[in-house]
Amino acid sequence: MLIYLFELLDRLDVPGAGVFQYISFRSASAVITSLIISLLFGKRIINFLHRKQIGEEIRNLGLEGQERKKGTPTMGGVIILASILIPVLLFGDLKNTYVQLMLLTTVWLGIVGFTDDYIKVFRKNKKGLTGRFKIMGQAILGIVVGFTLFLSDDVIVREQVIIENGEPGLEIIQDQGSSEQYRLVTRDIKSTTTTIPFVKDNEFDYAYLIGFLGEKAQKWAWIVLILAVIVIITAVSNGANMTDGLDGLATGTSAIVGTTLGILAYLSGNIL
Repeated sequence: MLIYLFELLDRLDVPGAGVFQYISFRSASAVITSLIISLLFGKRIINFLHRKQIGEEIRNLGLEGQERKKGTPTMGGVIILASILIPVLLFGDLKNTYVQLMLLTTVWLGIVGFTDDYIKVFRKNKKGLTGRFKIMGQAILGIVVGFTLFLSDDVIVREQVIIENGEPGLEIIQDQGSSEQYRLVTRDIKSTTTTIPFVKDNEFDYAYLIGFLGEKAQKWAWIVLILAVIVIITAVSNGANMTDGLDGLATGTSAIVGTTLGILAYLSGNIL
């Protein structure tokens, strides 16, 4: 939200307003705001949950030390949700399709998690939300995200232009006598190609999975992409749930995932 206010101030030539256009400034501001929210309100929320005796109900899974989790305040996920959503709403570009999808995914799965905790605590049902409804909610979200990636004109892939001899295309960006500087020529296209981090030659096209269709593979690759999105969202969401169920705290896994996604998002923002 604030980005639009500062864009207006920048147009009015207010000194210092232009700093809000830098991703590094907004990223640092979001991190600081998130820390402030978790530090100032986190303990208060936990104490409130203790006072209301809103604690974890334990299913007997035969795991060592599982009883130690009994009474751990549940619904503490609201701290994590607030620490994510508020900084994004304040410092993110809400017109960005990726930001919109992130907000939708966070709120959607947050509602699923809240419903699960509500059933456990207030309905006294240790099983919580039944598995089929969890999977259904995650699958529906995957379909929405997948079709948005497919249909949105803002979701593009930037690729190098290759000329006829197989060499990358180059263009002159500076010509000072005999000293010429070049840059790679790129183009933005709709594609089912994705990037696998930390892997050499890390571009993977989902069309490869249906290569047996020949020339039609690229045409139907979007269906594979949407199915992949559904599988990824379901797997990651349930993976976090199971890890949380074993140690009683989602903080550690959330911190690792959040840090990784933050780095990838920051680098993507700087590149694009």
